[in-house]
Amino acid sequence: MDFKQIQELIKMINKSNIGELTVEQKDFRITIRQKEEQITQVVTSPIQAIPVQPQITQPASASAPQQGGTVEKPQPKTESSAENYVPIKSPMIGTFYRRSAPDLPAFAEVGDEVAPGKVVCIIEAMKLFNEIESEVSGKIVKVLVEDASPVEYDQPLFLVEPA
Repeated sequence: MDFKQIQELIKMINKSNIGELTVEQKDFRITIRQKEEQITQVVTSPIQAIPVQPQITQPASASAPQQGGTVEKPQPKTESSAENYVPIKSPMIGTFYRRSAPDLPAFAEVGDEVAPGKVVCIIEAMKLFNEIESEVSGKIVKVLVEDASPVEYDQPLFLVEPA
């Protein structure tokens, strides 16, 4: 099973209601699990562990009118162009690298044009270096991750202004 097939399996699992899938082939085995919906954070201190439930806040316009009978209106977004950007996301958990060696140039810089299939970075996972290719064409407007830092599955790595 190659990397592209694993990516496709992950995408299919994320779109479905399947909680867990295990695939076995000869000397290869992979298990893919969905994230749980409800997350409970545990804050630990030297004295005791305290479970903390995440708080959901509603926008002011959805809350009851405040004293004086006025309702706050949501502020317009100042970066409307940010909505037009397409993220290049991490297909796996690992360590993000912008270049294949410290003395070589980065695969992609801000302002570079990318096309589907162009390598934009490397993610190291379990001592394997995986080249991550762009799936969109356009211009890179922002690098969202620092070099040699850990990344999560589906974490945005770059923002691309589509061509």
